[in-house]
Amino acid sequence: MITVPAGSFWMGADGPGTVPGDAEGPVRQVHVDEYRIGVTTVTNAAYAEFVDATGYVTDAERYGWSFVFAGLVGPEAWAGVLPGTVAEAPWWFAVRGANWRHPFGPGSSVDELADHPVVHVSWYDASAYARWTGTRLPTEAEWEKAARGGLDRATYPWGDELLPGGEHRMNVWQGEFPFRNTAEDGHRATAPARSYQPNGYGLFNACGNVWEWTADWWSGDPAGGGSGRDAARVVRGGSYLCHASYCNRYRTSARTRNTPDTSAGHTGFRVAC
Repeated sequence: MITVPAGSFWMGADGPGTVPGDAEGPVRQVHVDEYRIGVTTVTNAAYAEFVDATGYVTDAERYGWSFVFAGLVGPEAWAGVLPGTVAEAPWWFAVRGANWRHPFGPGSSVDELADHPVVHVSWYDASAYARWTGTRLPTEAEWEKAARGGLDRATYPWGDELLPGGEHRMNVWQGEFPFRNTAEDGHRATAPARSYQPNGYGLFNACGNVWEWTADWWSGDPAGGGSGRDAARVVRGGSYLCHASYCNRYRTSARTRNTPDTSAGHTGFRVAC
C-alpha cells in the first residue's frame, strides 16, 4: 500500500467524453485526508489466502452462477449457460459454476492467474476480505484522487493522450466491440495486477483491467437511490471490456454502479485504510 497525502483535488468531469446519466460532474474541488491504498487490486492469490483462512463462500458460489462475457465462456461451461440475457448488454451470460475460482465457468481455473485481479466478487465479498485484513474499501473521492496520481484534471492516470507515443498504458478492448477483440494490448481478459506503468502515486491499472468496488452508495441515479441489497454501489475505473464505441469509462473521472450482491468476470477491488 502507498500513502496518498492529504489535500484537495479537482474531482469529476463534464463536457464531451463523459457518459450521460453517470453524474461525473460538475467538476468540484474535494478535500481528502491522508490515507493509504493498495498499489494493485486484490489478486487471486491474496483472495485465496483469505478463503483458506476463513472458509468464506462468495455470493457467486452461494447463488451457483455469475456473469461471464460471451466471448470468454469456456468450452466446458456452455452447458451451464442459463436462459436469457441482460437486455442492455446481451454479451453477458449467466453461467452456472462461474465464480472467483472458475472465472470463465466450469473447466477454467485461476491456477495460472495467481497474480491477476480476483473477479466474480460482489461488494459484500470485497468488504468481507477488507474486514479480514483490517482495511476497507476506498471512498469514491479516495479512489479518484489516487487514480489521478497527482495530475490535475487529466483524462487518464498518466495524462490526456490514450496512447502516448503509440504505447498501450492499460488493458481495454481493441477492435470492434463486442464481436472482435484484437488484443493489441496483449490481453483478451484480465492482465496481471502489476501490468503497465504505475501512475504518479505508484498505482497499477487504476483504469482498465477490472472495475473496482468503492465504499459509496450510488448518487445521481435517475431512478432514485436507497439502501439495502437492491440499491447500487459505485464502481470505478473501467475494465478490459471497455471500448470507446460503447463504454467510454476507462477514465479517472468515470463511474457506474451495480447492486452489491452482483458479481461478474470484470469486477474486482482494491483496499484502503
